[in-house]
Amino acid sequence: MIDLRPDSRYAMVIPTSMGTRLTPVDGQPFHCSDTFKIQATSAESNVGSVASYLGMRVKILTAFVKDSPMSRLIKDNLAGRHMEYEGKDFEQDGPWGYRHQINLADSGAGSRGPRVANDRAGEVGRMLDAKDFDLDKLFGQDGVQVVHLSGLIAALSPETSRFCLDVVRTAKKNGTRISFDLNHRDSFWKGREAELAEVFREIASQADILVGNEEDFQLCLGIKGPEAGGKGIDAKIDSFKEMIGRVKKAFPDTSVYATTLREVVSANLHQWGGIVSAGDDWHVIKPREIGVVDRIGGGDGFAAGLLYGILKQWESEKCAQFGWASGALAATMLTDYAQPADEAQVWSIWQGNARVQR
Repeated sequence: MIDLRPDSRYAMVIPTSMGTRLTPVDGQPFHCSDTFKIQATSAESNVGSVASYLGMRVKILTAFVKDSPMSRLIKDNLAGRHMEYEGKDFEQDGPWGYRHQINLADSGAGSRGPRVANDRAGEVGRMLDAKDFDLDKLFGQDGVQVVHLSGLIAALSPETSRFCLDVVRTAKKNGTRISFDLNHRDSFWKGREAELAEVFREIASQADILVGNEEDFQLCLGIKGPEAGGKGIDAKIDSFKEMIGRVKKAFPDTSVYATTLREVVSANLHQWGGIVSAGDDWHVIKPREIGVVDRIGGGDGFAAGLLYGILKQWESEKCAQFGWASGALAATMLTDYAQPADEAQVWSIWQGNARVQR
């Protein structure tokens, strides 16, 4: 579907700000719980997990707090996910200094939807800077097939915006493909709208793969939305196709455009689908019923499976199917990233086979 640099040490490189996620046990609301699970997480590293668990070499570019037990937890978690990592250890600068973000998230249950709050004050990942990495060696000598980044890290701070631009420019110069999940967040854009619009348009102009919903493309890239919105899934699919036509005119060098489709029946039952446009081909997976343990990370799982297929050089339809199934897999897990045992497990989900396998 997309030609990849053959002489590459890394399948994927991912710039991100790593943090932790606190989730109440037994699906309870956060505000009335006293027992929580903690895990290391970030939206961008979640996208690398399918490739890393299935044997591809993935590297995380991030930042840590020197001698912090949270940093140690994150480093050990990344190693356990078969991911390499590189990042400067910043001095904490006292109890009011740097730390890692905390994501406060319950999973919801039945008719009660999940709630997510973010505590990002003092986040060390805001300090990411190209001078702390040898990007020329990484992309020029080592070689990277795909670099994946999202609007969350690109908009986190003026420093991370510059860092993402430096990464994209160096990667593109050395034949690396660029994957960009727009992932708009209002709170990240306040007071920086004009600046971030310029940053996002430059990244998108270099991207080979663009992922986002209708709102993402409109708010991040200034693309005009659908002319008329109807009700029902067919109308939603048609409106996305219509808008992507305008995106293609604005960013003609992009090869793949993708989005997820989700209808929420309850916190534990969703209708899950996806759309992938590759060249002149459209691959539409109309929503199918999936069970949900924790919905957070399903979109990242979709992107993860899609990119894995691209890295495997599969046909675009097969990439879309694997993306759909990887997102469905992530929704069955308490982590906010998919951890496939093997490709067969993912394909079983696509085939609708939930029988016990002995």
